Amino acid sequence: MARSKTSQKWLKEHFDDVYVQRAHQEGYRGRAAYKLLEIQKRDHLIKPGMIVVDLGAAPGGWSQVVAKLLKGNGKIIAMDLLPIDPIDGVDFILGDFRDAEVIEQLKERIGDQKVDLVLSDIAPNMSGVSDVDQSRSMYLAELAFEFVKIVLKPHGCFLVKVFQGAEFEAFIKLLRSHFDRIVMRKPEASRNRSRELYVLASDLHS
Repeated sequence: MARSKTSQKWLKEHFDDVYVQRAHQEGYRGRAAYKLLEIQKRDHLIKPGMIVVDLGAAPGGWSQVVAKLLKGNGKIIAMDLLPIDPIDGVDFILGDFRDAEVIEQLKERIGDQKVDLVLSDIAPNMSGVSDVDQSRSMYLAELAFEFVKIVLKPHGCFLVKVFQGAEFEAFIKLLRSHFDRIVMRKPEASRNRSRELYVLASDLHS
């Protein structure tokens, strides 16, 4: 079957993308790794010794970044509904992070400790209808925050992808009621046309 002009254009843009090329050359599982690396360079949110959870981790690019930054000192637990190929230094839990069983598996891995940092680069399956996609994205961000309230330690941090739109301000207001500092980041590795932003919420109230 012949590809449409739209899909041909997307494929050309994808393979011409400097971050796609870098990911291939440097062994990362996707261009998204560079978004986290940019945020890390600015905010220094990942440090050796931390316990980090990566929600919606597949295909694993963010977990790769975290594992390298931890340098063998700390824990990175990746979670997804989809299986991912093993990554050195990364503990993977297959399942929905909302499920009690999955949370119990996390607790088995970290014992009595709580998590220092929760990452969520989750995006919905895109419909192409911007209002629908934005609403779905914010719903996933809110679900990630419910998880954060269960597992994150006092003064811990939460980095989450959101899409600007109707529910955005209400979500930011919700985060401000629980964290001392909220900043927005738009990494250069985010495509210009994308409405995605990353919200870094720091210092969870005790």
